[in-house]
Order: sequence, then structure tokens, then C-alpha cells
Amino acid sequence: MQATAYTYDPESRSGQVLLDDGTPVPFDAAAFDAGGLRLLRPGQRVRIETAAEGATGGAGLRITLVTLQTF
Repeated sequence: MQATAYTYDPESRSGQVLLDDGTPVPFDAAAFDAGGLRLLRPGQRVRIETAAEGATGGAGLRITLVTLQTF
């Protein structure tokens, strides 16, 4: 799945992405570290992998990996 980086805190290595429908979804340090990134800037296009967390929509997604989108 693709998204756009929205926020990123380099100290906690966590932040949020925006899905294409505008829904913000948070990610934690484990998801950021799984992607092997060192830095993320708002506006960057990213690829994410998710796991469902029982609810529907962006609130029901848990991001398990964040990495840069490559073409």
C-alpha cells in the first residue's frame, strides 16, 4: 500500500502517514526500523505494510513497515 509521509519525529522514530483518501495513520519506531530508513521527510511517498486491528478505516490499521516508494 502507498501513502504520503505526514509527520516524523526523529527522536522517537515515529510519526504519521496519510493514506490516499486523506486518513492519517500513525506508525511506531518498530515499523520505521523495519523499513531500514534513517530519515523521513513530510511529503515523501512511502510504501507501507499494515495489519488489521479490529476496527475499520485508518483507525483499524497498524503499520508494520515504512519504506520509500520505488518505481
